[in-house]
Amino acid sequence: MARFTKSQCRRCPAHTQCTSTADSARTVGFPPRELRDLQLRVRAEQQTPAWKARDAVRSGVEGTVNEFARGHGMRLCRYRGQGKVHVQHVLTAIAVNIERLGRLSPTEEAPTPRQPTAFQNYLDQREIPRPKSWRTLGS
Repeated sequence: MARFTKSQCRRCPAHTQCTSTADSARTVGFPPRELRDLQLRVRAEQQTPAWKARDAVRSGVEGTVNEFARGHGMRLCRYRGQGKVHVQHVLTAIAVNIERLGRLSPTEEAPTPRQPTAFQNYLDQREIPRPKSWRTLGS
């Protein structure tokens, strides 16, 4: 932490660019070396294609969650009980998928299926059967 007195700040040529405080003194904080090194390493990692690919997936998921919350009123449920709420979520998801498919032009093909998630890859590598979803019931 560096602290500058009133007299030191007033003579500084960058005085007008600083933020003001009640006593007209300036304080500058420096993070510990470990934290600074971690910040630099993470910022460098964020520029790699692999990180950007993972971030794109996260961004897509957040966009979908936002669409459900704001566009389809999923912050509040109409029903009580976990079973009824689950049915509401599933039916809303079906409606959103139909809405998305309706926006495709007749010549445009449906989007390719998503890549398996890290959890699905983990299960496959260890030959653990994946849990059944509502999509596979009855097949």
